[in-house]
Amino acid sequence: MNFDDFSWEREPKRYNINNNEIEVITKPFTDLWQRTYYHFRNDNAPMFLTETDEKFFSFTVKTDFSESHHRFDQCGVIVYLDSENWLKGSVEYESESYQHLGSVVTNNGYSDWATTEIDALIKTVWYRMSRREDDFRIECSFDGVTFSQMRICHLMNANGKIRFGIYACSPEDSSFKAVFSEMEIGECVWNAHDGQQPDND
Repeated sequence: MNFDDFSWEREPKRYNINNNEIEVITKPFTDLWQRTYYHFRNDNAPMFLTETDEKFFSFTVKTDFSESHHRFDQCGVIVYLDSENWLKGSVEYESESYQHLGSVVTNNGYSDWATTEIDALIKTVWYRMSRREDDFRIECSFDGVTFSQMRICHLMNANGKIRFGIYACSPEDSSFKAVFSEMEIGECVWNAHDGQQPDND
């Protein structure tokens, strides 16, 4: 992976990049969320992004969040168009018993959050984000080999160039080290649908 093709959106104060991995120390009160339910708007999480107009590809990354310890500490994969249009997949720390593996899709300034509980002992997750034009799929894996679908979604304004990559943040008064490795960009592994045909307009 050539990190020269990436740049920071809101560069973190503390981070380290070498040939194979990226370490980010999160800053307290950093987050990504728009309006829904909580009614607040947060758009200050650091992101390490690259840009492409390629319509079909898959992006994979391993995340290590062994040091997460406070509610909502998180790190993961992201597609970021602007503050009101983006999607992310991550594990959010909740307690010593469980965490939330989930994804957020934000279209036109409104976020949703789909989650499932996982054991708090899990401290590494691989994510694979695939693009087919303006539709996306996020998958996760606990061993880097077998991936399971988390979500299929649509981004309203993702019909041209997009920015995507990784992010880490601590929405409450916390800080932890997030480690990203095994980043790969390759051919789209999300095959075209071969079942029901589209409706005729």
